[in-house]
Amino acid sequence: MPNTVLIIDDEPAILGTVAAVLSDEGYEPLLASSGLEGLALFEEKRPDVVFLDIWLADRDGLEVLHALRELDPNAAVIMISGHGTVSTAVKAIRMGAYDYLEKPLSYNQVLEAVADALEQKKVRRRSHQTPVEGRRNRIEIEKEIVAPPLLPIVKNARKHQKTIKRSTVIYGLGLHSGTRTGMVMQPLPPNSGIHFLTLPAEKVIAAHVGQVEDTEYATTLSRDGESIRTVEHLLSALHARGITNLFIKVHGEIPVLDGSALELCKVIEEAGLESQRVARKELVIDRKYEVVKDGDESLSIEPYDGFCISYLLRYPAPIGEQYYEFELSSFEAYKTEIAPARTFGFMRDLKMMAELGLGSGGRLDNCIMVGEDNVVNTELRFEDEFVRHKILDIIGDLYLLGFAIRGKVTARLTGHRDNIDLLKEIQRLSRVAEPVLS
Repeated sequence: MPNTVLIIDDEPAILGTVAAVLSDEGYEPLLASSGLEGLALFEEKRPDVVFLDIWLADRDGLEVLHALRELDPNAAVIMISGHGTVSTAVKAIRMGAYDYLEKPLSYNQVLEAVADALEQKKVRRRSHQTPVEGRRNRIEIEKEIVAPPLLPIVKNARKHQKTIKRSTVIYGLGLHSGTRTGMVMQPLPPNSGIHFLTLPAEKVIAAHVGQVEDTEYATTLSRDGESIRTVEHLLSALHARGITNLFIKVHGEIPVLDGSALELCKVIEEAGLESQRVARKELVIDRKYEVVKDGDESLSIEPYDGFCISYLLRYPAPIGEQYYEFELSSFEAYKTEIAPARTFGFMRDLKMMAELGLGSGGRLDNCIMVGEDNVVNTELRFEDEFVRHKILDIIGDLYLLGFAIRGKVTARLTGHRDNIDLLKEIQRLSRVAEPVLS
């Protein structure tokens, strides 16, 4: 039996176009030109996927979404709109919509949205079984572009792979672009990994060290001319929460929010966590790996039963020398000690950053600005907030190997470039190790 797709839209042209696309690909379209008609069809036919317009002549699309979710809490509803706002998209996703597409819809957009929604429904249906290999999806094919690293990997039978329970939306300013940006986070099946999708170009970029293009003031991933800026805060929160499979659609740069990872942690918690009953893979550091630069700058990681980071930071006054050691023993510890620490910058660097096209989104409420004698725009959350933020960045950057890490990091006066250089050193010196259960 073909999968059925219900289209609820009061524009005849949209109904006809989407129905034709779906029919060509073997789906069975069901058409409704009003919210009331759509609800009746849904209750009668129980379609596999629903396309629902935000604006309908007889009622608000969000009201229809709520009614659909009342009929079936697992309904895969994709919202569509030609003049919706970011806040409307946020509300729809939080109400349980699987995805949000803007008109005009492209052929590929329609088919990919349906395929992704159906795949996710399959995953949820077998969530209490041992997952089996299904058909190769778009993400799995894209992953093959990045060759897997030769690393000592183990499968930790005591810890499961994780994704989020439901899609969620975050929006705000980009720290370096200065433009409004948003992102949608969606669940992925086990063994998928973490992937970004650039908007509007729709280029998939794996969260992988091989995709790092730039480390000037932030970590930027790139592929085929498309980039995602400032990924480290989000990856830090995902690393700390143990999320291993996630699809992230984003406009150019991850929203900076308040300059820390705290708001990202809250959004992830609101989306919920889903254990996928598959052993989590971990990178176990088997020897000391080290990157040493000129002067006192150095970064190393060595064997350790856990994940621990110690950092020594030294800047001129008013920051001075700060030292902190953090063990990622739990997500609560991360939220309390590390996640609230905000990014920081120096007033003396603003001109140079402007010339580089960076820092345009720096505002009074999303970073710590340091003047000649004091912090000029905020009260510190910790006396040593600066060194804690450096640890936050390391947790994020080191997740670009694609695995949780067992090892102890020792950092001295380092930044994003050193973090990525250390990952490359691990890759360079590692050899293949058969996965084992531990």
